[in-house]
Amino acid sequence: MSTVTEFVDVAVPVRTAYNQWTQFEEFPRFMEGVQEIRQLDATHTHWKTEIAGVKREFDAEITEQLPDERVAWKSTEGEKQAGVVTFHRLDDTTTRVTVQMDYDPQGFVENAGDKLGIVDRRVKGDLKRFKEFIEERGGIESGGWRGQVDRP
Repeated sequence: MSTVTEFVDVAVPVRTAYNQWTQFEEFPRFMEGVQEIRQLDATHTHWKTEIAGVKREFDAEITEQLPDERVAWKSTEGEKQAGVVTFHRLDDTTTRVTVQMDYDPQGFVENAGDKLGIVDRRVKGDLKRFKEFIEERGGIESGGWRGQVDRP
């Protein structure tokens, strides 16, 4: 397993950043390589990705969700990955969004990309695009889910 940890500071309140992040179907708008995400129910999503020519589909389960604090997930089939995104209030109008993800690269291309730091750069770029996405909206989220999912 490999691990990547990246963060970005966004010029929106923590509630706004968190609410936008819970809109999983919007991820393709700022996550490179994510083609589609369907929210199946409150804790399950279906992902379609294409990264470096490798197409994948997999399901993920939200394993913990605390409003304005964190969202944790793990894949339930296909590509093995798990992670957590946390939201830290820096002041009334600034939030640090941190992503930590563990993943298991498959095959030569993914292992080579892992060694070259491509996944780290991809996550960093995705967070930069998330920052631009929410800030360009004037700090207005496209929705939000305030439910809680307790850690198993």
